[in-house]
Amino acid sequence: MTKIVNHWIGGKTVEGASGTYGPVTDPATGAVTTKVAFATVDEVDAAVAAAKDAFVTWGQSSLAKRTEILFRFRALLDAHRDDIAELITAEHGKVHSDALGEVARGLEIVDLACGINVQLKGELSTQVASRVDVAAIRQPLGVVAGITPFNFPAMVPMWMFPIAIACGNTFVLKPSEKDPSASLRIAELLAEAGLPDGVFNVVNGDKVAVDRLLEHPDVKAVSFVGSTPIARHIHATASANGKRVQALGGAKNHMLVLPDADLDAAADAAVSAAYGSAGERCMAISAVVAVGSIGDTLVAKIRERAEKIKIGPGNDPTSEMGPLITAAHRDKVASYVRGAAAEGAEVVLDGTGYTVEGFADGHWIGISLLDKVPTGAKAYQDEIFGPVLCVLRADTYEEGLALINASPFGNGTAIFTRDGGAARRFQLEVEAGMVGVNVPIPVPVGYHSFGGWKDSLFGDHHIYGNDGTHFYTRGKVVTTRWPDPADAPSGVDLGFPRNH
Repeated sequence: MTKIVNHWIGGKTVEGASGTYGPVTDPATGAVTTKVAFATVDEVDAAVAAAKDAFVTWGQSSLAKRTEILFRFRALLDAHRDDIAELITAEHGKVHSDALGEVARGLEIVDLACGINVQLKGELSTQVASRVDVAAIRQPLGVVAGITPFNFPAMVPMWMFPIAIACGNTFVLKPSEKDPSASLRIAELLAEAGLPDGVFNVVNGDKVAVDRLLEHPDVKAVSFVGSTPIARHIHATASANGKRVQALGGAKNHMLVLPDADLDAAADAAVSAAYGSAGERCMAISAVVAVGSIGDTLVAKIRERAEKIKIGPGNDPTSEMGPLITAAHRDKVASYVRGAAAEGAEVVLDGTGYTVEGFADGHWIGISLLDKVPTGAKAYQDEIFGPVLCVLRADTYEEGLALINASPFGNGTAIFTRDGGAARRFQLEVEAGMVGVNVPIPVPVGYHSFGGWKDSLFGDHHIYGNDGTHFYTRGKVVTTRWPDPADAPSGVDLGFPRNH
């Protein structure tokens, strides 16, 4: 019997009323295993109304109560990390170790939220004038929404809601309709931890649900992670409706390899960063820029390692890379490889047409490696979001840097070198929000913020870390003057001496 995923509104499961469902497939088999209910405008409104009602008390609750619940949630999440990882593998397709890593990175943000009292400390200036004090405090916004992608169905929501609710907001999540079950399991764990009804809600669906959240007058802020075209739309639409927005878009992350680099370490890094999670991550390295005469050697080392990657079902412990999320996405990724030679690239490895024995209908694609890729090729210009690595050549550091900075994206980047001076120049000169030095995927730890530049970010705030706290709160400054008790009217004696 096909499983049905419904909504979570006001602390309980709510069956979809629209009669419209989307298919959720097992990427390893291609079989539809689940149907997910698509919300109507009325159902989105019901979730927002539940969140608005809950904010009346949650927004005034003590920091001690909020963090107590988050500590319990963290313990439950830790205890059930394998269960959530299994749901991710079943619907996304990534191997179990990748799914466990995703949950672990989400836990980092829950850790941060458990200590939110430090982030929410205000500021006080005393005696700015005679008996006048000025205090700066931060307060929650109200109902906030998160719209999250398929590639990290547990981690990306946890980049958002733990900080949002720790700051006193209530939350409405619209997860990807391709792999929604992890979000519902998280909602159950939050309820088990004692989170009051309505503080966290999940509405599943498509553009109807998204557009309603963007225009709803009671939604004060929207967080989004996804492709650049959608991020641009989210930012423009929500901003036009008076909302605060952080919209993280796509990427084309480059790794600059200088001639003095440890080429074995660089090749290891390129393979793991390009092909991990089947390349379906916004921080994947999809372009390696080889500087000087090292290109042929580096490509040979990457090929040697890539050919050894074991591709198979995500629930097979021997698999190192799983299938892509859908057959349509697999076909789109394959089209870039099939068209690369005609655009001037050298196809070193062609992963199209790859199959796994016993899983003929799975969404399989193998490892692809393209060398000497022209900057005008679609495989270089577009975010492919699959296991395709492009190698470009540059004669000098300056030429490689210029190539990277010419990209419209500015999410993450990395340099591999033994030269500290070159690394220092790169981290200051490259136009990207996250930089790795001999680190291929420089995703910040939870107490620093994640976000890119240029077409990789729309809005003023990065996600989680200090930026997350600022995004989910607004500042208020209070100026206070109290009369001195010694100046009380005649006849009132508060016991203060009058000889001051």
